[in-house]
Parts: sequence; C-alpha cells; structure tokens
Amino acid sequence: MLDPAIEGFLNERKDAWLKKKIKSNMADEEKQAFEAQSATEFSLSEWLPSAAKRACQLSLVSHPAKFSNPSAKTTAIIASATPAADGFLRTGNVSAGLDVVGNAAALDVYKFLSLKLENGATVLENLEQQTSVIRQQFAVCSAPFADICQGLLAIKQNDDNVARTSGRVKQVYFPVQDKEYLLLSVMTPSTLMFKMKERIQEMHFSDETKEAREARKNLKHHEKGFAEIFGLTVVGYGGTKPQNISVLNSLNGGAAYLLPSSPPQLESRNFQPPRFDFFKNSLWLNKFKDDFQQLHNLLAKNDNNVHIRKKRDWHIRSIIFQVADRMWTVRSLPPGWSESYNYQHLPVYQKMWLDQLYRDDREKDDRWFGEVQKELALWFVRSYREILGRSVALPLADDELPHIRKIIVECEEALR
Repeated sequence: MLDPAIEGFLNERKDAWLKKKIKSNMADEEKQAFEAQSATEFSLSEWLPSAAKRACQLSLVSHPAKFSNPSAKTTAIIASATPAADGFLRTGNVSAGLDVVGNAAALDVYKFLSLKLENGATVLENLEQQTSVIRQQFAVCSAPFADICQGLLAIKQNDDNVARTSGRVKQVYFPVQDKEYLLLSVMTPSTLMFKMKERIQEMHFSDETKEAREARKNLKHHEKGFAEIFGLTVVGYGGTKPQNISVLNSLNGGAAYLLPSSPPQLESRNFQPPRFDFFKNSLWLNKFKDDFQQLHNLLAKNDNNVHIRKKRDWHIRSIIFQVADRMWTVRSLPPGWSESYNYQHLPVYQKMWLDQLYRDDREKDDRWFGEVQKELALWFVRSYREILGRSVALPLADDELPHIRKIIVECEEALR
C-alpha cells in the first residue's frame, strides 16, 4: 500500500497534467484516453524510473553559485559546521536544511524526495538509510531497487574529483602569509537567507505582531509586544525567473533581505531633504530613465503573455524599490529635521513618512500611507510621460494605473 504522501503527490501531478490536456470541448473518448494515459504515467511503477534518471539534473547545495551569476557553474557545495555558542549567524548555528539548483523542469523529483512518510522521515532520508519502509514502497517498480536508489541519490552526489569554481563567481584574494594569497570564491548561503527572511516576516506580520501593533495604536498593554528591524534592504535574484537560481530563491519570490551593516555616519550626508514635495525635489528622473525605457519597450509590444507581464511587473517593482531607497536616505537624517522653517511647506503626510521624529505616530495612525500610495502612482505616470515624451508614451492612466497601485500595495513593506 502506498504511503499517503506519495499517493497524494502522484495524484497532484496527474491532476495537473490532465488539467492541461483535457479541454471542455473534447469528446468523451478523448478524455477517457487521456485519463487512462495519466493513470499509467503517474503510477509509481512508471514515474519512479523516469524520476531516477532525472535526479542527476539537480544538486542539493548549501551555497549556490548562481546567486552571484545565473550562468555560474561550480561544484555542488554542501557545507557543514559544528554548532557553537559564538554569537555568529553562520552555517552550523542555524538549522536551515539545503537548497536545490539545476534544471527547473526536474524540480518535481526534489519535491518527491522531500515528502515526509508515515515513519517521520523524508523519502531522501529513507533512501540514505536503506530502510525497509522505502523498499516496501518501491517494490511496485519493476526496475531494481539498487538502480532506483542510486539514480535518486545522485541529487547529493558530485561527479567532480576536484572542486571546481567559476570566473563568474565573486573572487577575493585572502592573505595567508608574506606575499602569498588564497583566491577564495565567495558563495551565497541561500539557506540562511531563506531562514532570515522567514523569521523577519514572522516578526513583522504574524497574527501576534498584528495584535501587539493594534494594542499600541489603542494605547493598550500587550504582554509580549513586538520587535522591529529598521533599515532593511530588499535585493532581487533571477528577475522574472527566480526558479532558475534555486528552489529557495523561488520560494522567496526572488527577493531576500539584507540587514543594515554599514558603519555609523559621522558626518551628515551631502544631500538636501525635500522642501516642498519629495516626489519633485528628491527623485531625479535621469536616475530612472533606463528603467522607464525598458518598461515602455515591454508595454509597446503587442504580445500580452505571462512572461511579458512578469517582466513588466519586475520593472515596476524595480522603480518602486529605488524610490524606497531614496526615502530611507531621507530618513537617515537626524529626527526632527522637517520641523525647521525651511520645510514648512512640505506636506504633513510626507513629514510623517520621511522624518523619524514621527516614527511612533506612523504606527498609531497609518492614514498618511494612503496619500503616499496615491502620490507615488501619480508620480509614476507623470515620470513615464515626461521621460518618454507625450508623443511616444502610452496612456497608462486608463489601463495600467490600477495595476501600478496594486504593485505599490504589494511593495508596502519597503515603503513603510
């Protein structure tokens, strides 16, 4: 009898396949033919040998090279380290599992290996331990168990006898002694990045945090309260195809957080806060020219498919994140700067948004953010028209403005 997890996985694959194949206007005979075909192809006895052959197209890693460059190809690295109470966020001190890189079309194999069976272990863990449970499950397959096992475990094996790096990976010369250096390839700990984002999301958006924020607005006590991390930076990987970087990057939506790690600023930054309007005084259109031009090139195409729409949304988010970066630059000024006479004409909602003097007030009453969303959407449309010229620019206000405002809402975290 198949384990419920395996049976559910195969049924899910079968249903997805049938959804693509069967159309409403098909004859009953055609539908029955596809159903019979799917029942065969997605039975464990048929699907498993194919999966065993495709597993070698994937690699389990702890530090993928593709975060440096999507074309980088290196030895699959699985780093291990001993936990220690040294105060560092590092491999070994966080239980983060592993990431997966390789052919995105073979990711169903990884999903299968990650299934947790009734004995509490995953398919992969059962294979590594050669348990009787996995032998019993795979007994329905005509192929030898040893061959199936070897094929599936290829996801954790590396055929290279020597560690192999790539010129596309970031390199650092590290001094070891007089006039001698080691050339280090700097790899990205994607599993730690994934765990960090998971914890920050929980910290900021959990039900308990929402209750604590509401209690604070209403000047009520909350037993646990909540924590904040300011100065976060969002960095994107993979553009419209995050799955081509790694599985965890895809689960993260292609975005990761960077914690602030810059040294303290001993001198004021060389820029002028907005005196009348942030969108007019602080956002220089030349900085956005390339992004708006690339967005226009996509909008001007007659094609309207999912890939074009994903690229379009990626460029819109890129522009919004640049606006957010400028906002955080203004917020880095000493609290209270907007109280000066020079900034008396700055709108109240922008003072609330930009001046850290009002950080607590922003939490109590967020009506100011509605104004920010509205003005940002209008600035987006005006800037697009000004950069492209009215004779070339497309009429965004009619078709695209609601969608732009929707994406601004999705980027709320970066703008607050």
